[in-house]
Amino acid sequence: MAGLSLTARLRCLDLRLSSGAVRTFREKGFRRSALCPGESSVALFRQRPFLQRIVSRGLFSRGGGESAQPQTLQDVAKDLRERRYRRVVVMAGAGISTPSGIPDFRSPGSGLYDNLQQYNLPYAEAIFEIGFFHRNPNPFFALAKELYPGNYQPNLTHYFVRLLHKKGQLLRMYTQNIDGLERLAGVPPEMLVEAHGTFATATCTSCLRKYDGEDLRPAVMSGTVPQCPTCKGVVKPDIVFFGEELPRHFFKYLTDFPLADLLVIMGTSLEVEPFASLAGAVRSSVPRLLINRDLVGPFAWGQRPHDVVQLGDVVGGVKALVEALGWTAELDALMAAGDQKARS
Repeated sequence: MAGLSLTARLRCLDLRLSSGAVRTFREKGFRRSALCPGESSVALFRQRPFLQRIVSRGLFSRGGGESAQPQTLQDVAKDLRERRYRRVVVMAGAGISTPSGIPDFRSPGSGLYDNLQQYNLPYAEAIFEIGFFHRNPNPFFALAKELYPGNYQPNLTHYFVRLLHKKGQLLRMYTQNIDGLERLAGVPPEMLVEAHGTFATATCTSCLRKYDGEDLRPAVMSGTVPQCPTCKGVVKPDIVFFGEELPRHFFKYLTDFPLADLLVIMGTSLEVEPFASLAGAVRSSVPRLLINRDLVGPFAWGQRPHDVVQLGDVVGGVKALVEALGWTAELDALMAAGDQKARS
């Protein structure tokens, strides 16, 4: 790897070690649910994944050892309002979309995995397994009809990210969600890393012809499997399934996170790798704000001096931050414009 940049060398090493982790994972018979869709080629162990190991050793840290006064939500708001933070990275999970009416995947009783009996699956995760999809795509497209963009509307959390972008302070948003609500709220695609894929684009599984997600809407909404007019193959939305690689743009984390001056984490359990380990990839001097129902990941077992935690309802927590920022009127205007556009 001589001559390669640090970023390139890290990516190569990440891919090599991760591939070995997958082989061990399969040999040991661990549950697939420990991994996110698409982690077969870049999968990392939940216990001590490669990314978690390197960030815990301070690869992206600035050093430290200095004592610091605990920060509050008001402190973060003051520095954000005064533009001391200009490169904000946002990480988000299903918890920001459940207020829009979309069920998450893993909540007992109400999660999607607990409500898939109607699709006659051998096991719940099969609906996102690429091998099963190739044999029987019908269950996935039945679920896709419910989740397809346009069935739900963004909420305050999505518009908050849009407002960060509007003010020129968003570096990137990393989302685990496939619902497209960030795009619908007006966050530009180039500002998003949709770690588990998107319905916005699609690909023929046979000839690899590319499609816009809207091209599939008539078939999906009518309950049929979309077919490629060129080769009659099944056209699959670019959602990352078990057995598929993560999107290449996921690796933007190698440059984004060392540049970040604030990390905001919202509505996620930080259990699914490799996404979860991104929470430790910012420099140790960078504040991390968790807005979440529970303490998760490093906030539960290894908080840093600059960490700030706002527990409870995610929408309520973001609303408290917006109020502390003095951005309520601007956010309300964005949401009103979005609602009007949705009705037109």
